[in-house]
Amino acid sequence: MPHRRIPKLPDLPGIDPGGILGPVKKPLIIVESPTKARTIKKFLPARYAVKASVGHVRDLPKSTLGVDVDHNFEPKYLTIKGKGDVIKDLRGAVKSATDVYLATDPDREGEAIAWHLAELLKLAHPQRIELHEITKEAALAALRDPHVIDMDRVNAQQARRILDRLVGYKISPLLWSKVRSGLSAGRVQSVAVKLIVDREREIQAFVPREYWTIAALLASEQRPETPFSAELVSHRGEKLEITGGAQAEAITRALDGAAYRVASIKRREIRRNPPAPFTTSTMQQEASRKLKMRVRRAMQVAQALYEGVDLGGTEGTVGLITYMRTDSTRISDQAREAAREFIASSFGQEFYGGARHRVREGAQDAHEAIRPTSVLRTPERLAGALKRDELRLYTMIWERFVASQMTPALFDQTVVDVAAGEYGFRATGSVMRFAGFTRVYDESKEEDGAGKGRVRLPELAEGEPLECRKLEPKQHFTEPPPRYTEAALVKALEDNGIGRPSTYSTIVETIQARGYATQQDRRFMPTDIGIAVNDLLVEHFPQIVNLDFTARMEGDLDRIAEGHEDWVALLRRFYGPFENELAEAEKKLPRLELRDEPTDEICPTCGRPMVIKHGRFGKFISCSGYPECKTTKPIVKETGAFCPKCGGAIVERRSRKGRLFYGCANYPKCDFISWDPVAPERCPVCGSYVILKGRRGGAPQPHCAADREHDVSSIAARLSEPVPALS
Repeated sequence: MPHRRIPKLPDLPGIDPGGILGPVKKPLIIVESPTKARTIKKFLPARYAVKASVGHVRDLPKSTLGVDVDHNFEPKYLTIKGKGDVIKDLRGAVKSATDVYLATDPDREGEAIAWHLAELLKLAHPQRIELHEITKEAALAALRDPHVIDMDRVNAQQARRILDRLVGYKISPLLWSKVRSGLSAGRVQSVAVKLIVDREREIQAFVPREYWTIAALLASEQRPETPFSAELVSHRGEKLEITGGAQAEAITRALDGAAYRVASIKRREIRRNPPAPFTTSTMQQEASRKLKMRVRRAMQVAQALYEGVDLGGTEGTVGLITYMRTDSTRISDQAREAAREFIASSFGQEFYGGARHRVREGAQDAHEAIRPTSVLRTPERLAGALKRDELRLYTMIWERFVASQMTPALFDQTVVDVAAGEYGFRATGSVMRFAGFTRVYDESKEEDGAGKGRVRLPELAEGEPLECRKLEPKQHFTEPPPRYTEAALVKALEDNGIGRPSTYSTIVETIQARGYATQQDRRFMPTDIGIAVNDLLVEHFPQIVNLDFTARMEGDLDRIAEGHEDWVALLRRFYGPFENELAEAEKKLPRLELRDEPTDEICPTCGRPMVIKHGRFGKFISCSGYPECKTTKPIVKETGAFCPKCGGAIVERRSRKGRLFYGCANYPKCDFISWDPVAPERCPVCGSYVILKGRRGGAPQPHCAADREHDVSSIAARLSEPVPALS
């Protein structure tokens, strides 16, 4: 819905331009962030005053529901504790302002903050401006075109806040009385926990299936120096599946002495299209995969890049990327033209593609994609001005944007079918013919299959005989679906229509802060408490954890923001059935007993037996005399490795936030810790300890902690599982 513009008013008489009668009145701009305020103040003319609200100024009360469900769900907003001095300062600035411009973030939450400010400061004619990038040009353009506060967007945000409050404040007390105090249920976080619990149960129920592959190392008689590998794929023209060692052994015997020849060669061109510029979701996923950056950290760094960085010199402080909460892949015509000129001058006109990437169906499309505010600010130019994480994330955003406007990469793919008696082998290779966008950027994947099929095959001719140098049967087992990484969870939420760009990071953090899930090797595992709470919600509040229901609710909130739905009517539709479920649950919900598990240990403080209890981040050992005796200690799981500092055992530990790390059992006498598992063996080159780094789609790989270039392949070989011999 287009914003209603504010007509330009003539200059008001009676303002003392020289300041003789008092302070000179200035137009006032209010933003949320002090950093953003400092950035804007540096590049705008001195006639503008810029103040920060330092985030939200009003919210629902913490101690009560704060929603009158009997009177159109009227919310009771209170000034946030600790904001008194900020509001006093803003009121003083408003009194001495000619105009007040509310420049809070350009999304629903920002619109709601603008409305709260207007209400709290009693602004008669508040003017709303939106800064999609923090640059002088964007700010001056916004000031020339203010509009009124969009109450549809405000009401959509109010509806979201009230829905979340109703769910949290109505269900959480039930969990306190039936499970454990301190628990909470959130409308969206509960769905995320259900995804994690369901995946864990899939893994537990998974039954591995054995299968075998047989690869032949082949060489042409004309080019014996270039052998290549081909995999067995067929028998008598039918697809072949090898399900056991005996079958694999019989096939290898049948192939003994077989004549190999090239049966057919097929060549075709493969195009890899450039990826779209980043949305919030894809940026979070790629930062997690490529930079090993947590979702929350990625958003913190992106916020800093958006709000402004001091580049020094003539540029001063400027925002480096556009607004980072968006679900659109659209870019402006000016940005597209700037990219065209940059690509043509830097790589050549043949590298410019200028693709217009399709915006995902159901996207709000309220803002551009995440892109640099100027493509001319290359990562190399900013290397001295940005902190490490800022430079890494900016580089990824810059490269992705430039790549999105480049041409596809072209590959020549060759598929060679090889006949060996009744059996058929296949080799696939591809050679890059034109780099296209990969000259700048290559997208990472959740599973590590990036190089599959991109091998160079020798020149071959149909009918040409081949020499089989080696036949290698290999046993495999099918694997269960992987646990969610942060990147995979964000993708699952987006694919299912759960949450919106501004909420993904909060969801990921909340489920860990509440103790419903922990991360191990960067993948989510549900805790016992998480599983118990999920099962109670599934049984007694099926709507709350239903993916389709939650996605439909997000669609309803979108319609409110577009002016097509009444927010009070939505709340009524939700609250009626929810109130009935709540009443039934209060009657039927059983008290969940998480029983203490006995141990053979004695409390060193009081002599009572020690027991295993359930805490926020899993199990721990506690005195059975709690609360009289508060002695606790973690459950120690030895890893088989030894401390490089003192020789003590390396054990698994958890940080206060539940993150798994590896430390010396002699703590606090020894302070050695590692975020990565420590291998039992030392580096054969320098004697340093060896860490095991996770790898997408495969087992963790060892690296020397002192120098990653040291050869530790002997350790890798010993860590890998041996392949069973053929029977």
